[in-house]
Amino acid sequence: MNSPRPRPLRLGVQLPEVERRVEWPELLDMARAAEDVGLDSVWLGDHLLYDLPSGVTRGPWEAWTSLAALAAVTSRIELGPLVASTSFHAPAMLAKMAATVDAISGGRLLLGLGAGWNEREYAAFGFPFDQRVGRFEEAFTIVRTLLREGRIDFHGSYYDVRDCVLDPAPAREGGPPLMLGSTGPRMLRIGLPHADLWNAWWSSYANSPTEFARLKARVDAAAADAGRAPGEVAATAAVYVQFPGGAGRVKGDSGYAASVVPVPGDPGAIAEHAHAMAEAGAAHLQLVLDPITIDTVRVVGEAAALLDRA
Repeated sequence: MNSPRPRPLRLGVQLPEVERRVEWPELLDMARAAEDVGLDSVWLGDHLLYDLPSGVTRGPWEAWTSLAALAAVTSRIELGPLVASTSFHAPAMLAKMAATVDAISGGRLLLGLGAGWNEREYAAFGFPFDQRVGRFEEAFTIVRTLLREGRIDFHGSYYDVRDCVLDPAPAREGGPPLMLGSTGPRMLRIGLPHADLWNAWWSSYANSPTEFARLKARVDAAAADAGRAPGEVAATAAVYVQFPGGAGRVKGDSGYAASVVPVPGDPGAIAEHAHAMAEAGAAHLQLVLDPITIDTVRVVGEAAALLDRA
């Protein structure tokens, strides 16, 4: 019996954020369903609250405690934040949390990191919103050094850690893969010398394989300028998929463009789009499902099976 051909890319789903109220039993069931249908990853947004266009203020469950819980009830699937804001935790504590989740999961954490953007939640929870990229640069140095080397002494403009030791260490020697959650020029200069992956949100490339290929060419050039070999930093992308009954993803900010064309929510269309993204250079996709339910997760599993047989 012939073995199936390798899937052209890894396929995951972002679990619910603030699209609707989701209680814990359903969230756990979604993660288990994603694993059961053969997906490669599940992701959680690291946000604290949104003011929705309807006038409702709603927040998701806290990302890192949620990731720990999901790690404990799954056994194979990778998981990570899409992406963790370095502003929401002291960076040494962020490294500590990442090492803990990596250990709970048996080495399945993918650590997406970014500088954050939603000023409303910064003000609400008392985090500084100024100099976010400068703060990210220092935080990124502390996080990656602790995860990869286990110790750091760092004195910067925003953070100060004195002979900090990360013990226990992550499950994997060298720590979890680091994913840069930005394609801004300054963030690329900071992250690409060290990151294992980079990520683009669906609205930043119009949810289009053609536009993603153009974006990837720009990031690849920046990676080469940073001294990385071709293909050394893998490309990942969020993809917006809309099923019947989907209400849209507008959250009132310019990053959620109404003109973006969603991928239709049927297995064939999802598989076709995923294949086109692989051809454009993506190594891993995080599908953002509208609506996100156990049933739509299972449809993505059907799409993954089509890719396996392609």
